[in-house]
Amino acid sequence: MSKKDLVLCYNRGCGQQYDPSENKSDSCRHHSGVPVFHDAYKGWSCCKKKCTDFTEFLNIKGCTVSFHSNVKPPEPPKPEVDKSISENEVIEYTALKPIVASLERPPFDTPLIDLKLEVSSSLKEQLKSLKNSEEDKDSENGLSDKEIPIGTQCKNNSCKTTYEGRETLTTTCLYHPGYPVFHEGLKFWSCCTKRTTDFDVFLNQVGCTTGNHVWRKEKKTSEVNCRLDWHQTASHVYVSIFGKKCDPDSSKVQLSPIRLKISLYFPEQGGAFVKDMELRGIVAVEDSMVTMTPTKVEIKLKKKEAGSWSKLDFPRQQSVQDTKDTKENNSCLSNITSQVESVDLSCI
Repeated sequence: MSKKDLVLCYNRGCGQQYDPSENKSDSCRHHSGVPVFHDAYKGWSCCKKKCTDFTEFLNIKGCTVSFHSNVKPPEPPKPEVDKSISENEVIEYTALKPIVASLERPPFDTPLIDLKLEVSSSLKEQLKSLKNSEEDKDSENGLSDKEIPIGTQCKNNSCKTTYEGRETLTTTCLYHPGYPVFHEGLKFWSCCTKRTTDFDVFLNQVGCTTGNHVWRKEKKTSEVNCRLDWHQTASHVYVSIFGKKCDPDSSKVQLSPIRLKISLYFPEQGGAFVKDMELRGIVAVEDSMVTMTPTKVEIKLKKKEAGSWSKLDFPRQQSVQDTKDTKENNSCLSNITSQVESVDLSCI
């Protein structure tokens, strides 16, 4: 039979083309129910299997076997809304009143309080499986936290010591705590006064500080960009940060009456989402809470006074402390430059 004579099956989850003359009672495997989407999970009303990935949802095997059908299944009935209004009925719409400054705003540097993180059971399961997979990967590479591979070199600058066993742990590490500087042909460490023009001499320069060996560098945390949304009711403000599998053990949400400080760590991305904001209104810290799910973190803030917020926060300018740190860094760089200009090359 040619493809032009084939008929498309409209049973949910099938979508195959079939020959009507060969249509049998077990030809079609499909779903007799309707798609269900709830709290990031996708599934069928006739099946117990659920998933979060849309492609995986489309590939869920049908649970019912019957004939193919070229008739589209009926759409589920929509609830009827009674739009009739009686002649004497009056509908009144009242907008939220803007905040009237009645409470005195506390200072921005009011001590912050750590909010308790309510973690959903589904997020706990996903983080547990993620941790197990990372541990399995490390064990395959011989890099468990409890063992240091023989021959591993110390990660401190200029230290040439390699790990040869537990006796190596008692040896002293001689290293440079500073950073390398290259200026007008000179090569040196920011923590030392000795300079050279030869790169090999620079690499073999003995450290100026003693300490403990470091066999593994800590993983650097990068910045993760997450979508932040907010909405409000008459009594609460809801702040939602959308990101997958946030680790509650490495995350923190701190709150004061007018300040919200967020630090969320996402192990899959190897980075963190950080936000520090001054809130438009005043909130009750003791009545606020945080809920964590596999796809988002929701912060529920209790308003301390009724009224609507025009925006979530105030734009913050660079703080005095940040300006002070910038001036100190510029001063430090100018000192290094002046020292470089007066170097005596007779010691090279």
